[in-house]
Amino acid sequence: MQKTVHIIGAGISGLSAAVRLANANYRVHVHEATQTAGGRCRSYFDAATNLMIDNGNHLLLSGNRHALAYARSIGTEAGLVGPKRAQFPFVDLTSGKRWQLDLGDSKLPLWVFDAARRVPDTGLLDYLALMPLIWAGTDKLVGNAIPCDGTLYQRLVQPLLLAALNVDPPEGSAGLAGAIVRETLLAGGQACRPLIARDGLSSVLIEPAVKLLQEKGATIQFGHELREFVMTGDKVGGLKFGDDTIALGADDAVVLAVPPRPAASLLPGLKTPSKFRAIVNAHFRFDPPKDAPAILGVVGGLVEWLFAFPQRLSVTISNGDRLVDMPREELAQAIWRDVCKAAGVQGELPPPLPPWQIVRERRATFEATPEQNALRPGPVTALKNLFLAGDWTDTGLPATIEGSVRSGDRAADLVLARPPG
Repeated sequence: MQKTVHIIGAGISGLSAAVRLANANYRVHVHEATQTAGGRCRSYFDAATNLMIDNGNHLLLSGNRHALAYARSIGTEAGLVGPKRAQFPFVDLTSGKRWQLDLGDSKLPLWVFDAARRVPDTGLLDYLALMPLIWAGTDKLVGNAIPCDGTLYQRLVQPLLLAALNVDPPEGSAGLAGAIVRETLLAGGQACRPLIARDGLSSVLIEPAVKLLQEKGATIQFGHELREFVMTGDKVGGLKFGDDTIALGADDAVVLAVPPRPAASLLPGLKTPSKFRAIVNAHFRFDPPKDAPAILGVVGGLVEWLFAFPQRLSVTISNGDRLVDMPREELAQAIWRDVCKAAGVQGELPPPLPPWQIVRERRATFEATPEQNALRPGPVTALKNLFLAGDWTDTGLPATIEGSVRSGDRAADLVLARPPG
């Protein structure tokens, strides 16, 4: 007899759980409070630039096993594109120096032994100084685990950890930083090849999942906000959606894959992160130079990562609380000046500001500090048929797409492992 599961939330955590369970022959019902799927991982048409843009510039790596397996399961792994080798070009806007980090294609970090492939002006001992991160606990600060200064820190460690943790690295959780280092730099180039959804996050990671679910008979209801759980003993017995209440059968399960605030509202007493950090993304309608890399690391400026898409240059600025109240045009001009320097399109004067869009997410990720990481709940709740998913749950990673998908997979596996009744 086919079992039923209700997925609350159609972000990538909820969709990954839904796809996994639909493929296991569950009857899947997805309920999404908004009118669109994808959460923070989505694309939309922007009238200011007259382009499809992503809500945020998300980078995946070839070692993100769960995210790639999810893309494979919905038939879109080929939509994640990048160089054949794990190479990361960088530019320092202060000095004008450019270099390329070449991690190669090995399963081991052999690149650290080759001066031509590692960060310029760094030696093997600089990399060995990062070793304490590998075994650091989540209650320890990055700043207390490794030296947060010097050439290697400024040119690689700081940009990497800032992007991953979305906090100034010294105040971040060393344990979460260590997880990133283990799964990237320490795993060798084979795990570090950068991948981006060149045709947009929605077309690669969201819309195909929705289509697959519908083809498998799943229902997806938009504008269907869960207001309350109906409790029956130690289980969820029903779901209240305003005027609509759905009664659950004895073997039905629920995956709650919503942001922490609504999750805590639905489950009083649930411990969740309470502090968040902003991310600022900017998009410019401008044809990238022909030799522009798909992704460029930028140090010494306001911009941190520059992405080259067809007809568009986009940037990401992490830990962006200082920028959320800055006048939009002033911010766009400041970012554009950095973009022109980084992309090499500046002559004596930078080109005039092209059509642009600024996307500021005030609560983009939980604050990846030891204090906030300790507030992340696991996937199991006190209710036997209710499981949690989301990048804010305790995935062992910061708030990333890989962490989101991993949380959805984990919740789905717990549903699959439930005993009957």
